Amino acid sequence: MFRQLLRWLLGEKLANTQLGDEKYNVLWGLPILASDAISSVAYAVDEMLYILAPAIGAASYLWMPRIAGIIVLLLFILVFSYRQTVAAYPNGGGAYIVASENLGRNYGLIAGASLAVDYTLTVAVSIAAGTAAITSAFPGLYPDRVVISLAIVALMVIGNLRGVRESSRVFSLPTYVFIAAIMALVIAGMIKFATGHFTGQTLIPNLPPVSLTPLDQAAFVFLILRAFSSGCAAVTGVEAVSNAVPNFERPSIKHAQATYALLGLSVFATFFGVAWLARVYQAVPNPYITVTAQLAFDVFGKGWIFYVIQATTAVILAMAANTAFAGFPILLSVIAQDRYVPRQLALRGHRLNFSNGILVLAVLASVLIVIFRGDTHLLIPLYAVGVFTSFTLSQSGMLVHWLRLRGEHWHYKAFINGLGAAVTLVAVLIIAVTKFMMGAWIVVLLIPLIILGMLGIHRHYQSVACRLNIPNEELSRINFEVKYSHHVIVPIDSLNAMVVSALRYAKSISANVEAFHVETFIGEADKLRHKWARLGTDVPLIIKHSPYREVVRPLIEYIESEEHASRPGDMITVLLPQFIVTKWWDLALHNNTSIFVANALFHEKNIVVSVLPFSLDDMGSGNDQEGMPAGSKDAAGSVRDAGDPNDSPA
Repeated sequence: MFRQLLRWLLGEKLANTQLGDEKYNVLWGLPILASDAISSVAYAVDEMLYILAPAIGAASYLWMPRIAGIIVLLLFILVFSYRQTVAAYPNGGGAYIVASENLGRNYGLIAGASLAVDYTLTVAVSIAAGTAAITSAFPGLYPDRVVISLAIVALMVIGNLRGVRESSRVFSLPTYVFIAAIMALVIAGMIKFATGHFTGQTLIPNLPPVSLTPLDQAAFVFLILRAFSSGCAAVTGVEAVSNAVPNFERPSIKHAQATYALLGLSVFATFFGVAWLARVYQAVPNPYITVTAQLAFDVFGKGWIFYVIQATTAVILAMAANTAFAGFPILLSVIAQDRYVPRQLALRGHRLNFSNGILVLAVLASVLIVIFRGDTHLLIPLYAVGVFTSFTLSQSGMLVHWLRLRGEHWHYKAFINGLGAAVTLVAVLIIAVTKFMMGAWIVVLLIPLIILGMLGIHRHYQSVACRLNIPNEELSRINFEVKYSHHVIVPIDSLNAMVVSALRYAKSISANVEAFHVETFIGEADKLRHKWARLGTDVPLIIKHSPYREVVRPLIEYIESEEHASRPGDMITVLLPQFIVTKWWDLALHNNTSIFVANALFHEKNIVVSVLPFSLDDMGSGNDQEGMPAGSKDAAGSVRDAGDPNDSPA
């Protein structure tokens, strides 16, 4: 039943040959890869006003559109720069690849770690902001914002686990509806203001007059830069398109470049349009209602259009997290191929997506949402440091790429990427300095720790590969005629049909077989001794007393003792009988001791752990293979004195 539910939620398995069908064109690619940047209109303007309004009051409506214009200019520079990256790296030109190939592996790891942090924050920030849009329309839900955010994360996971094409189609319509709704808001707001129909009515009163203390020029500049760093959240997510070039239909380069062009135009129209409306209508920052909600009320009133805008805003912000769900697994799969993160992150799931990366991202983002209580304003200070670091390294790598290869129009291309590197370097320094005490220090500290972890993982893989590798010239000299002296030990708790089956199998592979039992209380094994004497076998029964109820330690001590017949270098097989239950929850009714014994013995040298499965269906058939009695039965049909079959290796 559980598998059927998963199949219904996630869809049927896809074969490797269907990977070519899991591609998308420009219309599908824009929503799934650019929704992060497009949706930033819902919170970037709010964050700028949160910095400016309390400090400079009405003057914030003069400076905020100017800052927004600079951010849009920065976005266009990045769009032009990444269009060149797409052409140079058609197999995926993320910051990790570009920096690794052109600047060196260490710079690539910095870019990879920075992007991983940013993708995680993208999910947390976008979904928290989407929840804020919901609570703006329905204030009674505000106390439940964390639960709502986690529920949205779960829906995003299901959508992405269904596969690339499935998720792109699910997320496309809300993105285009959001763009249309915001453009309708901007156009209607401009017309209403131009015709003099705006009365200044708002849901909440305007800020009271602020009596400002004189600010020196340096403090004022720092304030403007802090507002700029908060608004830079509007350009996050630009990296995702260059990472996902192979996911586009052919010609993938042209489709990816066209997606970048539409991304730039969409962000310009929505972000700058809302920033201008916020200036004209003098929207104010408020934790209970977003700037977009205030503008929608001022322009349309609290009617159905107001709720449509809030609904589309909430959906697009949730969908913005999909940019990270598309980019993060691909990024980790590339890094995993270089063995800097666990290999499992490079494996495709049953729907041909990198399902392990999707699940890791969901867990990390959920932890952030819980820690920061789903509050966008608490998460924003951590945002953008990582992504602008990766921007700088990516553009610097592209600059080195053109300087080294040259080629046609290389001067123009080098200038574009050099300009991108310069402006993003300035931006990341501004963000790190102005937000350091507000929480950016966490990211500044976290990225080096992630890099150290990556290097540690790489050293582990190198060490394992070095120990397992066999040079080609030595393959022909390997001797396969080595003979081992085999000893088989069967740990048991009681004498039952499963134990007898295990002993018979052990006798078939070695003449040196022993049964081993741990007695935890004096006299407890007397019954087993009596039954063993009646068994009529030459297999010796070894019983060791364990007053502290340990199971594995007495077994290891016996193997290492002189009492055991094996010699140093002999191979010892510990055969663990394990019965198979028909229902998975039946396992909870048994001790499952064999599982713990097996895990403990894996760390011992010259010990082979073998598990012999035993089907319970054989116990009711009267006789098993070759006439072995299944056990005497009473009138009710139950096996007498069988003990717990699953506990036989006590």
